[in-house]
Amino acid sequence: MSDITRRAGLAIALTLATLPALAHDYTAGDIAIGNPWTRAASANGNGAGFMTLRNRGTQPDRLLSAASPAARVVELHTHVREGDVMRMRPVADIPVPAGGMAELRPGGLHVMLIGLTAPLQQGARVPLTLRFERAGDVQVELTVESAGARGPGHH
Repeated sequence: MSDITRRAGLAIALTLATLPALAHDYTAGDIAIGNPWTRAASANGNGAGFMTLRNRGTQPDRLLSAASPAARVVELHTHVREGDVMRMRPVADIPVPAGGMAELRPGGLHVMLIGLTAPLQQGARVPLTLRFERAGDVQVELTVESAGARGPGHH
C-alpha cells in the first residue's frame, strides 16, 4: 500500500470517527439536541424554534418549557387542522420517548417565540433554554436562517 493510500485512508477514518460528535449540537443527560434553528423575523413579531430531540436513554423524557431573552413569551406549540385550516395551539409538553426522538419542524411541533425583543437577522444566533423533566436545563443557540428557509442550511 502506498503512503498516499495510507494517508487517504487515515483521513477518511478520522473524518468518519468525528461524525457522531457532529450529529448533535447539544446534550443534556440522555437528550441530544440537533440542528436548532429559526427563521429571520422582525422585532415585535413572532418566531419559531425548530430542532431534533433524540433520547438515547432507557427512560422517556419530556420537554416541559423553554425560555429566551429574545422573546417576551416562549411557549411549546403544535399545528392542528381545523376543517381546511391549520392553526397553532399551545401544548403542555413535548414527549421524547426512550430510544426515540421528537422532531420540532415547520408545520408541526415547535418552540414559539412570542413578542420578539429584537429582529432575528439571518446568520445570528438566538439563545434558548430548554427545560426537560429528566435531563434538566440545557442552553442552546438557534441559528437564524432566511425568512423562507425550510430547514437549517436551506435558504
